[in-house]
Amino acid sequence: MKKYSLLLATALLIFSACSKKETPSPVVVTPPVVVVDTMLYKMMPFPVGAAVNISLMKNNVRYSGIVTKEYNSVTAENAMKFGALHPSQNTYNWADADYLVNYAQLGNKRIHGHTLIWYTSLPTWVTNFVGDSAAWENLMKTHIQTVVTHFKGKVASWDVVNEHFEDTGIPRNSVWRQKLGNDYVARCFQYAHEADPSALLFYNDYGHEYSAAKRTAILNMITDFKARGIPIHGTGMQFHMTVNTSDANITAAITGAASTGLKVHISELDIRLNPSAAQNIAYTSFLGDQQALRYKYVVKTYNTLPVSQKFGITTWNVTDADSWIPGWQGAPDWPLPFDANYLRKPAYKAMIEGGK
Repeated sequence: MKKYSLLLATALLIFSACSKKETPSPVVVTPPVVVVDTMLYKMMPFPVGAAVNISLMKNNVRYSGIVTKEYNSVTAENAMKFGALHPSQNTYNWADADYLVNYAQLGNKRIHGHTLIWYTSLPTWVTNFVGDSAAWENLMKTHIQTVVTHFKGKVASWDVVNEHFEDTGIPRNSVWRQKLGNDYVARCFQYAHEADPSALLFYNDYGHEYSAAKRTAILNMITDFKARGIPIHGTGMQFHMTVNTSDANITAAITGAASTGLKVHISELDIRLNPSAAQNIAYTSFLGDQQALRYKYVVKTYNTLPVSQKFGITTWNVTDADSWIPGWQGAPDWPLPFDANYLRKPAYKAMIEGGK
């Protein structure tokens, strides 16, 4: 009997142990990491834009997608230049420029006009034009005022005259200067202002960061215009620079432009990684990081300007695949913040860091 009782007790203990439910360990749920995708213009303390190719805007959804998402200012790369808009004396071709203006208005983006008068990109009817100075003056005035009037109230600002000076600081011996003298530049601003008094008017040029002579000539011209009451509101610095451009030169260019008291536009920014135009060169992460340092320094230095003078920064086109640089220098290069696959490069993040 005792043996039976002992066996029964043992069986009950085993059953109790087997039937007892274990308390499960608490399950720790880690919330998903939410990646907030950036938009460049929302991360910057001033307008940021790109010069755009109209054909790509119409036909390449990746290209137009970047423009739509990342920028709040656009410039026509070529569609508003003299030759594109005014191909014959009595014909204006508005289609591509109107397309961009309509796109900008629908997307609530600022549009900067480029450019009313330049020494190149002229149609043959202008380069072959025969007439006295009065006829040339009428040609220039009519073009400026027809274009500005067409876009009045839509285009916020204009590069009125582009690249009047040589690197030496001497006025370029363009067809405009040959026919109309040095002061044609001032009259261009007056004509543009008459056509749209609300538009901001800029003088645009390259070389601020490497030619002290050109920089001085530009500053002297602006000072003269201000003294004479010529309507000028800003200066555009193209900044087609190289990865080797020094901090000192960048600073001198930006502070020099700001010394005028006018608005400052970095209007055509790109930074070359292959300034020697070597043929057997490939993009590397090292080069990308060096480029990023230059982009960051440009943005950081620009951001020190008074708010009222920061018109914005515009890159010259959108991705490495679309840049004018490789074709111009006849060698590979990767000058923009987006690569040929439409992906962000280190320069993109560097721009945001520079704007903080």
